[in-house]
Amino acid sequence: MNTPTTTENYDYVIVGSGSAGAVLASRLSEDPEVKVLVVEAGPVDHWWDWRIHMPTALSYPMQSETYNWAFWTTEQPNLNNRRMETPRGRVYGGSSSVNGMAYVRGNALDYNRWAQQDAALKDWDYARCLPYFRKANTRNEDANGDDYHGGDGPQHVTTGACKNPLYQAWMKAGVEAGYTHTDDQNGYRQEGLGTMDMTVYKGRRWSTARAYLHPAMKRPNLTVYNKALAQNVVFDGKCAIGLDFTHRGELKRAYVGREVILSAGSINSPKLLMLSGIGPAAHLREHGIDVVADLPGVGENLQDHLELYVQMECTQPISLNSKLDPWNKFKIGLEWYLFKTGLGATNHFEAGGFIRSKAGVQHPDLQYHFIPAAVNYNGSKAAEKDGFQAHVGPMRSKSRGTIRLASNDPAKRPIVDPNYMSHPEDWEEMRASVRLTREIFAQDAFKDLRGVEIGPGKDIQTDDDINAWVADHAESAYHPSCSCKMGSDDMAVVDENTRVHGIEGLRVVDSSIMPTIASGNLNAPTIMIGEKAADIIRGRDPLPPSDAPFFVHPEWQTKQR
Repeated sequence: MNTPTTTENYDYVIVGSGSAGAVLASRLSEDPEVKVLVVEAGPVDHWWDWRIHMPTALSYPMQSETYNWAFWTTEQPNLNNRRMETPRGRVYGGSSSVNGMAYVRGNALDYNRWAQQDAALKDWDYARCLPYFRKANTRNEDANGDDYHGGDGPQHVTTGACKNPLYQAWMKAGVEAGYTHTDDQNGYRQEGLGTMDMTVYKGRRWSTARAYLHPAMKRPNLTVYNKALAQNVVFDGKCAIGLDFTHRGELKRAYVGREVILSAGSINSPKLLMLSGIGPAAHLREHGIDVVADLPGVGENLQDHLELYVQMECTQPISLNSKLDPWNKFKIGLEWYLFKTGLGATNHFEAGGFIRSKAGVQHPDLQYHFIPAAVNYNGSKAAEKDGFQAHVGPMRSKSRGTIRLASNDPAKRPIVDPNYMSHPEDWEEMRASVRLTREIFAQDAFKDLRGVEIGPGKDIQTDDDINAWVADHAESAYHPSCSCKMGSDDMAVVDENTRVHGIEGLRVVDSSIMPTIASGNLNAPTIMIGEKAADIIRGRDPLPPSDAPFFVHPEWQTKQR
């Protein structure tokens, strides 16, 4: 191992400036008595770079290796051996600077399940997580706050305006199909169809870099290195004492007086633990890495969301497909550049919903994002005619995958194997996703708007037909998580206070510590994890638990409380 040419001293070193890392950088540096270093592998999110800051341009940073780790999975045998894109942010703000900006907290019962399945996680139930969602959040349509939303949190969100009539048709069709309309998926009731919140503020993407990191960087006790690649955690026995990283062509070491905190995400945090000698011992030895702690759960329990696009032709010229030509894109971009208004100021995921795939499911297990266009998430394969679509997929897949090292070289990408669709219930939920979406699109609300089904297409009807179509067309929703799970069992990596088991001075704080995946997009839960962990790290009393009620289906009310 090479010897660092430069050494520095800090109280805390945080690896990653993303949805959790930026929160920690801000909250820990509130104490002027501590020195904090953030090591970020990517570049600055320059204010002038429209690819990041224009909400409708979300496909550009997602496809750019400037801002994206551009991971790929292994060949997935249950999906016709396809390798799947797995973009992760590599820039100030991490994935919050490249994601689709959907602000979704998940269901209250997700967090109660964490607490119920492991007694050590009793302080991670919904009542104790909701105050940290509120602390982080300001919902611009209700800036004074309420039981579910804060009034002065740094993470601004905006509710979709839903001016396009296709959004209204979607929500009306949901009611006609027998589902409830919900005014706030992040409030009392997640279940139902309705508007969505987005991490957009005054027409710009509002990443955690903008909400937390840049304001905190004005403090003299916070240092942020960009284009700095973490190499390994440095130990004295079983105590973390620093981090080695490369920066501007130089190998450096930052010693810590208190802790090293990994907030590098669900792919890079387990990778860095293993490079540092923490993980499955046999796997580490295969790569010539000295074992500091044999933790078999590192890189295990990987979970993600898969989704499908159910696409329809639109019989009226009101969809966004007519706006995808170069001239209209220029006009949209110009209006956004000058005024931060118009079609450039939204992610277009302004409506969506959560439903249950069948009777007996405790809380919604299918999620929708509806957009008034027929186009892939990454901006490719747009329909030639006007169209609209619903992104739909299961929320709590039973499939489990792994993160493994390909090499002991920190510059090499790890092996990402989500093991998609390896559980038979996943196929059942995917078939329900297609059939229930067709049922919604068949309602009278779409009667004057609905053309032919673009995908899957009218010929795809039987279970075998749908299974084959899923194998060809399912895509990741880009929510890898749970690969360094929190808990007290033999496969847990961190304890209830986010400390790595058996190691002093080392924590993991990001979506990798979720025991099970949340039912929805993961940016908001990861911000909450950062806020809650910051109080734990600082030794502060936790925020008082909330007594705000939440919806439980009548079938389950007596079982819940």
